Amino acid sequence: MAYTRKSVSALTATEKRRFVEALLELKRRGEYDAFVRMHIDYYVADGEGGLRTAHMAPSFLPWHRRFLLDLEEALRRVDSSVTIPYWDWTRDRSATSVPWTDDLLGGNGRSRDRKVMDGPFAHGTGGWTIRENVTDTEFLTRDLGRSKDPIGLPTKDDVEAAMKDSVYDVSPWNSTSKSGFRNKLEGWGSGQGSASWRTHNRVHRWVGGAMLGGASVNDPVFWLHHAYLDLLWQRWQQRHKEHRYQPAKPPASGSSQHKRVVARHEKLPPWDLTPDQLEGTGGVYRYA
Repeated sequence: MAYTRKSVSALTATEKRRFVEALLELKRRGEYDAFVRMHIDYYVADGEGGLRTAHMAPSFLPWHRRFLLDLEEALRRVDSSVTIPYWDWTRDRSATSVPWTDDLLGGNGRSRDRKVMDGPFAHGTGGWTIRENVTDTEFLTRDLGRSKDPIGLPTKDDVEAAMKDSVYDVSPWNSTSKSGFRNKLEGWGSGQGSASWRTHNRVHRWVGGAMLGGASVNDPVFWLHHAYLDLLWQRWQQRHKEHRYQPAKPPASGSSQHKRVVARHEKLPPWDLTPDQLEGTGGVYRYA
């Protein structure tokens, strides 16, 4: 029977507590840090050589769908009632609304070093020391809304601009793709600075701190953010039933993307699964 992922704004006090406790237990066991390291390892950009799977590629959405499921399976081994909630940042847009409450993820970082001081993931609690990172910072950091150069979260209109594109992805299958649902949702735009950060990318920038870069999994909001993206992919699939993951076949020899992206029926590292197998939720979960 499929279990349910709920909006973070609909969680009961008990559901919040059990979600937080399960995350903290994974951290204590050393399991959580393996997820951080995995995301760092697969954070490959356009300019780097080799295969891209997690970002700047068509497999951005199926890769994170499986990544979410792996974390959720680990959480449910701790507490079978727990599922990953989603954060709809088109509705909960304040730095003091959910999920930034003391009983869930805690709030913003302090001004001088962006260190999160409250909530269950504050360094002072002793339960959330950052061990896998691209810097030497041991405490969770946030800069909600970017204090020195403010930006806003994406809007419903921004989401709709991606949702109405009926094609999943287009050549050159990277951050420069001018159309296609995947790149519009992932949020790589032209130009410089905040104008080039859209949808998914803009949320990472809005949260700031630990959410910037490959080690973004160190902030538990990563999972709530990507659960919402997964929900949006599901809604896109329902709206455009005749369209599927692209490319259907690997880019040909001579293409700049040859052996750099995963086609529909190719294995998606590090799993023994294909994007084709991850286009649906398999009856494992549903969204409320």
